[in-house]
Amino acid sequence: MSTYTILFFLFALALTAFASPVGTEGAAPLEKRARTGRGTWFEVGLGACGKTNKDSDKIIAISSNIYNSGAHCDKKVKITNTANGKTATATVRDECPGCSSNDIDMSPSLFEELGDLDTGVLAVSWYFTS
Repeated sequence: MSTYTILFFLFALALTAFASPVGTEGAAPLEKRARTGRGTWFEVGLGACGKTNKDSDKIIAISSNIYNSGAHCDKKVKITNTANGKTATATVRDECPGCSSNDIDMSPSLFEELGDLDTGVLAVSWYFTS
């Protein structure tokens, strides 16, 4: 073997050592992927997740394509009114067939934490926290 072949082999070996995966212990968690859409409110009751709620509960309904047959029931979300910066936390308890992909429908009490019910529609961003 030539000297160049050996040097190339050692160089390649060193590069693979640096490219090896490392542990993530103590590393900061990845940023959650925020969704941006419209936030509206509705009078709650028996939701698609099978639980009965009251207007005073902090719940949301998510679009049918994200709802995914209840895969997100009881998961927590953080919601931000992008116009005024107010935030709130809610629980997924229903499906919103009339919502576009990233839109959410909120209980009246939750909506009031972010804006005025008379507004009817808010620009929101939101993401799952659990």
